[in-house]
Amino acid sequence: MAATKIVLVAACALVDADGRVLIARRPEGKPMAGLWEFPGGKVENGERPEETLIRELREELGIVVSEACLAPLTFASHSYPDFHLLMPLYVCRRWDGMVNPTEGQRVSWVKPNRLRDYEMPPADVPLIAHLMALL
Repeated sequence: MAATKIVLVAACALVDADGRVLIARRPEGKPMAGLWEFPGGKVENGERPEETLIRELREELGIVVSEACLAPLTFASHSYPDFHLLMPLYVCRRWDGMVNPTEGQRVSWVKPNRLRDYEMPPADVPLIAHLMALL
């Protein structure tokens, strides 16, 4: 039996003052293009998930996040055909700067009870219930 490749990805639910969550649409040319997801990215070698989110949120959305403002909420563990995804989800309510998508992706601020109206990758869908319970 071949070993399953495990991919570690960190994701963040940015929550604004109105209790809305930011989701981003995957750009054309990327796997699962057109689906909506929580911002974040692959954890690089030697990097902690919190460091990944600080880097990715700066690169993708132009905001500065402090590690102290990242609170772990839950995680996803999902098997795709060619890898297994392990994805901790953090919640962040405070950051510096205005959200400005830097990679041409569309973003939307969504009330938690409306997140299911957006098509998401299978690993992201179970996270919605945790956000609804929190917010």
